Amino acid sequence: MPGPTTAIIGAGISGLTAGKMLGDYGVPYTCFESSDRIGGNWAFGNPNGHSSAYRSLHIDTSKHQLSLRDFPMPRHYPDFPHHTEIRQYLEDYAAAFGLTDRIEFGNAVEHARRLPDGGWELTTGRGERRRFDLLVVANGHHWDPRWPDFPGEFTGTQLHSHSYIDPRTPLELSGRRILVVGLGNSAADITVELSSRALDNRVTLSTRSGAWIVPKYLAGTPADKFYRTSPYLPLSWQRRLFQLFQPLTAGRPEKYGLPTPNHRFFEAHPTQSVELPLRLGSGDVVAKGDVARLDGDTVWFTDGTAADFDVIIHATGYNITFPFFDETFLSAPGNHLPLYKRMFRTGLDDVVFVGFAQATPTLFPFVECQSRLLAAYAAGQYRPPSVPEMERVIAADERRFVGHMVPSARHTQQVDYFRYEHDLRTRELPRGRRRVAKLGPARLAGRVRTDDTRVTGPGRGGAAV
Repeated sequence: MPGPTTAIIGAGISGLTAGKMLGDYGVPYTCFESSDRIGGNWAFGNPNGHSSAYRSLHIDTSKHQLSLRDFPMPRHYPDFPHHTEIRQYLEDYAAAFGLTDRIEFGNAVEHARRLPDGGWELTTGRGERRRFDLLVVANGHHWDPRWPDFPGEFTGTQLHSHSYIDPRTPLELSGRRILVVGLGNSAADITVELSSRALDNRVTLSTRSGAWIVPKYLAGTPADKFYRTSPYLPLSWQRRLFQLFQPLTAGRPEKYGLPTPNHRFFEAHPTQSVELPLRLGSGDVVAKGDVARLDGDTVWFTDGTAADFDVIIHATGYNITFPFFDETFLSAPGNHLPLYKRMFRTGLDDVVFVGFAQATPTLFPFVECQSRLLAAYAAGQYRPPSVPEMERVIAADERRFVGHMVPSARHTQQVDYFRYEHDLRTRELPRGRRRVAKLGPARLAGRVRTDDTRVTGPGRGGAAV
């Protein structure tokens, strides 16, 4: 029996792995991509505006953790590939599995409407209305910039790191007084680049909560090769072990002049940078705490000091946005999107989300893992549990993965990849197969339904476990 007709929104890493796995299971699908190319965030200069890559960007995860199981990263790649190499890797992946034949380029999904009896009607950029049994949402969450709301008004120039390309684009950034707001990896990279003495800038770095800086190498080996959590020990114990060894790797941020973090190590995302501590220690960058208010070209900080600036670059993250859904139907206020196994929305059995997580250490194998479960679901070989059980697990997983994190929009989707992958492979998929054997596959518009169980809510749920 052929699987349900399936639509994938987006041809970035999430959409590509979803398509590959659906093809492996013989599920018919169409991928809708607003751009003229694949790669999403990794397609530098993407004409759809969804790439946040800057010209000098190298990925912060080493190729050893980044590789997909079905398509290992080339041995000749450097430890930390440039964005052009990541783009080529995705191009090669798509070519190896014939994925581009199923992608409709330049045809965005402008509106997705759930039909009363299940299934979806999609309105595309070409003015078409297309119907599908199953919808896979893979439009990414690093393309809609989130801006801080500081009191006052700044009369200089402001931009988000999403728009930053290099010291000449979109602005001429030499001989300027520049404030970078944020202390994630993008903020660190941009700060390092703009603080080069050759550019004659005066660069200040402002951080609200501080951050722990970790090196990219330990003893000449990519540091993330040493990071692997165990599924057999409590994560709290393992975090404590990492906290004990952290002073031996990078020391305390105060030694570089950064504010003291308001959290312990691994209670927020650490920042990976080799060069930022050197720039701070060399006096090329001035570190400050949070911005208190804006006043013309003057910025006041929470420590009572002030300085004048020409440009503010906000490296302050992104919103989770679904422009094709009516906001009253589904949205993620505060970036909070409760999903069963970061994939399934309770009460909606004909939509699956792929890639909506902040996976440690990396997203690539994470979405490949998700896509395997998606394909098994679409092929009728996996079934989620009942809605009450899904809700119980969602709450438990949020306590386990997010409960210890600093409360912020950045950490609402936190997941440990190693624990997650082990759970899906050894527990969730086998249990889902047993549910299929007992109750039949989940009800989708293109599949014969095996029961008439109904639940309250925005859609239909599964039968009891």
